Amino acid sequence: MRPIGIDLFAGAGGLSLGFEQAGFDVAAAVEIDPVHCAVHKYNFPETAIIPHSVEGLSATLIRKVAGIGSQPVDCVFGGAPCQGFSLIGHRVLDDPRNKLVLDFVRIVSELQARTFVFENVKGLTVGKHKAFLKELVAAFDDAGYEVRVPWKVLNAGHYGTPQFRERLILFGSRKGEPIPDYPAAQTNIVGRRKSIDGLLDGPTCVDALQDLPDADRFQTLLTSDSVRTTGFGAPSRYAADLRCMTDMAWHYGYAREWDRALLTSSARTDHTDISMRRFRETEPGSVEPISRFFRLPKQGVSNTLRAGTDGARGAFTSPRPIHYRHDRCVTVREMARLHGFPDWFRFNVTKWHGARQIGNAVPPPLARAIAGEVMKALGEEPTRTERTMALGDPKLLALDLSGAAAHFGVNPLPSKRDRKSGAKKRKQIDIERERLAGQVAYV
Repeated sequence: MRPIGIDLFAGAGGLSLGFEQAGFDVAAAVEIDPVHCAVHKYNFPETAIIPHSVEGLSATLIRKVAGIGSQPVDCVFGGAPCQGFSLIGHRVLDDPRNKLVLDFVRIVSELQARTFVFENVKGLTVGKHKAFLKELVAAFDDAGYEVRVPWKVLNAGHYGTPQFRERLILFGSRKGEPIPDYPAAQTNIVGRRKSIDGLLDGPTCVDALQDLPDADRFQTLLTSDSVRTTGFGAPSRYAADLRCMTDMAWHYGYAREWDRALLTSSARTDHTDISMRRFRETEPGSVEPISRFFRLPKQGVSNTLRAGTDGARGAFTSPRPIHYRHDRCVTVREMARLHGFPDWFRFNVTKWHGARQIGNAVPPPLARAIAGEVMKALGEEPTRTERTMALGDPKLLALDLSGAAAHFGVNPLPSKRDRKSGAKKRKQIDIERERLAGQVAYV
């Protein structure tokens, strides 16, 4: 039997994919944004989706919806939002904005998970934010868990991803059990940092993108995010893995049934002539001075791909970088390549949602390296499976916020102009929890 993982704050599923590829079965994914839930359900149709905040969510309910009964949970993983750092002289975890972090600790404890992985921004490790981490380690200690210290910040570029992206990773285990260690770097980050002796150079932007057809060739992509084509070029080793053309492309995960001739997540952006001229005049590896968009270096790596903000905080879209060869921003599929997502993995059809889902995700190659260390600490050997899995209904990818909320039977998240009072929010959570408790598996 494969080890069982639970994904909290799952988003589109970067951690879910990495853990599956390392040999875990992801039994449940908890995510409050129904648009993300829909995309996760498409890509992981056998994972139970819990479209709910972790606030007030019980381990009993997670086990019930996931259908795992009293089976041991081997790892709980996720990245809780952390926002309260302004209360000088007070315990940071007492800030109500950080309650979700304590809910993460609580759920790990209630599930009696053997291990956990907590990921977050590098900023938590510097300045006054260190107080947050010290309190978090103490909270886990009180809950019966030991955290590996000193904690480390890992860069996805050291794990075979053509992107400079740093994330704090905390490993922990139940007291008395081995604590996962940090994975050793696997690749050098080309053009960004001093090389590490003994490591091969990692993939570059050209390795990631050179075989993809130019989206601007297809008129269809002005109104759609996919097109059937035979225009794929010869892939690099990195791209061949993401196109599932290599022996180890599926790693220890389940092969998906997918249409290899379909270029997906590639909706075009209709740039103005002025914008395209500015992009054309921008040297690779530099920033366009008006838009502040970064132009990808052909033989280097991408800057950190960011998510922007959701509808509750103004729906701001972070800039997508400029392609190194074409005078346009990269498509969502090209972002996915730079992030380490395979080509079968799809995102919401809109550029804003799709880019946000990638920017929020842990790059799967980094997640796989992290999960591999958890597997070792558990004393498990990953097993290769020959079973293939059908993907979900493509209609899930086209759902907007209201459509996704209706699909999962939840209320849409409040927008910036329609935020609910604290009392109303708590009442809504109570009602939703009661509704969930009456259903074992509803998605």
